[in-house]
Formats: sequence, structure tokens, C-alpha cells
Amino acid sequence: MSLTLGALRNMGIFFLDIQSHFEVTNGTTSGVMSITFLMFNFVAPVATELTLQYSQRVVIIMGGLFAALGMALSFLDLGLPWLYFTVGIIEGMGVSFSWTGACSMVSHYFDRRLPIAYGILTTGEPFGSLLLSFLFQWLLEMYGWQGTLLIIGGLQLNVCVCGALMRPREMAQKLLQENADGQENNPVVLPQKRKIHFQFSMIKYPPFFLFILFALFAGAGILIPRTFIVPFARSLGADSYWPALILSVMSFADLVGRLFCGWISNLRLVRTLQLFPMVVTLQGIMLVLLPISRNYWATMVFATFHGFLLGCLVTLQLIAIVDIVSQEGFESGLALLMFIRGVACFSGPLGAGLLADVLEDYSASFYLAGSSLLVAAFILVFVDRLVQKRKGRQADGHQAIDQENKEKSRETIS
Repeated sequence: MSLTLGALRNMGIFFLDIQSHFEVTNGTTSGVMSITFLMFNFVAPVATELTLQYSQRVVIIMGGLFAALGMALSFLDLGLPWLYFTVGIIEGMGVSFSWTGACSMVSHYFDRRLPIAYGILTTGEPFGSLLLSFLFQWLLEMYGWQGTLLIIGGLQLNVCVCGALMRPREMAQKLLQENADGQENNPVVLPQKRKIHFQFSMIKYPPFFLFILFALFAGAGILIPRTFIVPFARSLGADSYWPALILSVMSFADLVGRLFCGWISNLRLVRTLQLFPMVVTLQGIMLVLLPISRNYWATMVFATFHGFLLGCLVTLQLIAIVDIVSQEGFESGLALLMFIRGVACFSGPLGAGLLADVLEDYSASFYLAGSSLLVAAFILVFVDRLVQKRKGRQADGHQAIDQENKEKSRETIS
């Protein structure tokens, strides 16, 4: 998480340098990250199918190789279309493979403590962003953006090591079985292997269909601030390490938000789909207010709140998928959600960049992001209502069956 998505979250540091190097517009430059997150989402179904056919370990190692290759090849500097291919397509595939494999691994090992497990897992992303923002700025000044991307590629090879250290649940079951066979006097009860098949049909399920619609609007709103916060800060007169400080503070707040929401969700004090719309609404308001002050320190405050709420959103989104389609459908649900969300991740930064070019003001990008999140929050309200209606019907059905069984028991006794 730290070396893949954590690195991508800091790519905004290179935005103005790449723009000036190729002498292109904001919209054209933002296309690099748009394609990266398009591939990150579009390849998710393929990554999921590979985890089901082989193992999470294999998929994560493949992801590390793709990510490192994409960043390393960008060093050749063969033009902006070359960056679209290397950082956009190859890097996006690598990040998707490693992220999907890691999420799948956690869903296989945890049940009751799944919310806090996801919270801890996803903290790798903001933690990496927190550590890497100043490092990237320093590397940029020392080696330029081409040399920095080459170094990032070398760092991302460590993802392969992380993948090799992960043990798929099926392998753990095999080891337990071997120990049980060797110790007949101490039998071991093994958990049943979950049989999971990719389910395309769940898109027809109304709550999940609305949740995908939510992701289309939320995906654009989440990605735009990360792409344009550094150019916006520099437009206010902040130079050198000050924009990187905003990214670090946002990442720290993001980390706290993920752990906090994972802990709150694990306590079951409030329904996930009840808390989710409130978080998204507040995040949308923060993004609308962020560019109004035109002051660096006020921007820092709003960016901090945005980071915290973003951390909450990411954790709650993973838990919400389980609430909507159950834990057995998590892999398929996550893959379908990411695949369709790719449209928003591509069009969001691209549209925001074009809007900034037309209006000659980065503020418009944040207004677009905030508006998208407010629409997404409105959709979530209906998702919650549909899920609650379904649970109510299921409860009534179980109650009717129990009542029928009691009546049969009474008739048998009499």
C-alpha cells in the first residue's frame, strides 16, 4: 500500500514540472494520472479472477513487477504519450494487482474484526504518502522528475518481497493439515475453504447498482484534490517544500481517519451505511470551502479535514461492500465497483484540468470535486434505505419460519 498507492498520491508533486517540460495544458498533464487510476480500476476484475484461480501471493508479486517496470521505463522520457503508457497503463495495472490481492487476503482471514482489519490495511496508503512526500520533493530537486521516477520504480520492487511473505489461507490450511496428520493424538479442526466464484450478476441487485452510481460521483471527487492541491498551493505563492507539507498533513489526517472509522465500525455503535452519507457530505463541503480563503494556512486547515474524512470514506467503503453483498461476494463486488468507478477516475481529473484551463483558476477543480461528493452522499441515503428494507423482509421471513416450526412442534406433542 505504501509503495504503490502511497506513491501515486504524491504524483501531484511532479505535475508542474511535467507540464513545463512538455509545454502542455493542465488538462493534458492531468491525463497521466487519469489513465493511471483508470487502469487501477479497470484491471480489478482481472486481478480478482487471478486471485481466485491462483493465489493472492502470485497476484501481489505480479503487481510489484508491473509497478516497478512502469516507473522505471518512464525514465526514458520519450514524450508525454510515453508517460501515458508507462505511468498510466503499466503502473496502473501493477497498483491494481497488488491492492486487490492485499484486500482479498484480509477478507479471507478476518470476519468479526474485519472493519478494524481493513482500517489497519489501508493505513499503508496514507503512511506511505506521509513519508514519501518530502522524499519525492528532495529527489525532484536532486535528480529531476525522470530520475525520481526511476528511483520510485526501484523502491516498488519491494512490493514483490511483501507479496512473497504473504501466506494464502489455503496454504495455511495445508500446513495445519500436515501438522494434524503428524500428531494423531491432537486433532486439529480446520476451517472450511470458502468457494468463491466471480459474480457479474450482482450488478442487477438494486442496492449495489446504486452503490456503483455513488462510486461514479465519489471517484471523481476523491481523486481531483490529490491531483491539484500542489498546483493550487503554488498559485497562492507557496514554493518548494510547502506544498509537500500539505500532502504530508493530509496523509497523516487520512491515516488517523482510517483507524478511527475502522474502530468505530468495529464497535457497531452506528450502521456503516448510516455513517457513510454524513462523512461524504462533510467531505464535499470541505472541498467547496477549501479554495475560498485564498490563503495557504486556511488551505492547510481545510486540507487536513479533507484528509481525515477521506480516510473515513475509504474504510467505510470497503465495509459497506460487505454490508451490501455479504462477505462471500466481497471480491466480486469490489472488482465490479472498481471497474465501473474507473470511468470517474479517468474523467474527474481530466475534466477538472480542462475546467482549470478554461477559467484559469484551480479553484474550479475543487468546486467540481465537492459538488460530485455531495451528489454521491445523496445517493448513499437511498442505498441505506434499500438495504434496511431487505434486512427487514429477511427478518420477517425468519420470524415466520420460526413461528411455523413452533406450531408444528406443538401439533407433534399434542
